Amino acid sequence: MVRARRVVGAALVAMTVASAGSAMAQGRDAPGVVTETAELSGALWVRGAALAQRITYWSRGPRGPMQSTAAIYLPPGPPPPGGWPIVAYAHGSVGIADQCAFTLRPREFYLATVYPALLAAGFAVVISDYVGLGTPGTHPYLDGPSQARSVIDGVRAARAVTPELGARWAVFGQSQGGQTALFTAALAPADAPELALRGAVATGAPSNLEYGLTAAGPWVPRLPLRKTTTYFGLFLAGLRATAPELDIDSYLTPIGEQVLRIVESECVDDADALVRDIAIGQMLSRQLAGPALESAVRSMLRIPTEGQTVPLFLGQGLTDLEVPAPLSLALIADLRSSGADLQVGVYPGDHLSAAAEALPDALAFLHRVLA
Repeated sequence: MVRARRVVGAALVAMTVASAGSAMAQGRDAPGVVTETAELSGALWVRGAALAQRITYWSRGPRGPMQSTAAIYLPPGPPPPGGWPIVAYAHGSVGIADQCAFTLRPREFYLATVYPALLAAGFAVVISDYVGLGTPGTHPYLDGPSQARSVIDGVRAARAVTPELGARWAVFGQSQGGQTALFTAALAPADAPELALRGAVATGAPSNLEYGLTAAGPWVPRLPLRKTTTYFGLFLAGLRATAPELDIDSYLTPIGEQVLRIVESECVDDADALVRDIAIGQMLSRQLAGPALESAVRSMLRIPTEGQTVPLFLGQGLTDLEVPAPLSLALIADLRSSGADLQVGVYPGDHLSAAAEALPDALAFLHRVLA
């Protein structure tokens, strides 16, 4: 039966892609227009999935249309009335090199734990790679608005080729994806009124980084945190590619130039092994300052805390050395003072183990808002 359902699904996909081709003639790069589909199998298959496919679709980057890829996983059985509710999963930092794309390389924790749990709970799962990651152009790392639009347009694209999907959805993100989830919660209600965003889960979300980044200069020592130099290099590499007028190279020492070359070609863990002993101050010849640069950094990084209209769940690990708890405490205070509908979970673990510890609470939250 599953095989027959796949055949029918493939036929529907082909018909929808043909329709998308017609739409592309009128607006080939419109948000959510699908340009390619492919079945996922092998190491990228998720236990309990009735359908697994990768799609390529148009979205919106910092300077205009860009492409992204995404994976779609469906639960088994017939969809409920109105279609499967969707959990759009926003992934954490993997790098900006094309080979690091989340839907190309198996990540055991997600494929074996998170996605099966979401499918078993009765949610379809859509995972965007974000624009420029595995597609033309450079991924603008930590650019919250373009990451959010990648997620929103990924849901649009998934629904265009998967008729079993409904309009009710929530976003769930870890680390970089936690930041993405909070931007999505702020932007999606107005950006995609045809979709019914019901809530957002963010674990290990980096926040308040805009203050530290624009204060960075040659005086910054090696920090007692994890992957800080790698993350800093990824941010500068993405900013350099998407905003060349800022002349990021003029802020870099030869060591900084080498760090950016490494993070542009290696995935996060491999890059970290090469640069972890380098202090951020060794990368910079002068302070990251100036009105244009500071404005660009704020627009990319400053998480919207006012005007959040959907329920939020925020999870934080007490021993997280990648996103330290004090940063999240400031974010929680800002969200509460702005009147957000906020649930907070605090866990003993570090960056990734806290995400695992938060999963039962996140699932309960998703059940509540997607009911």
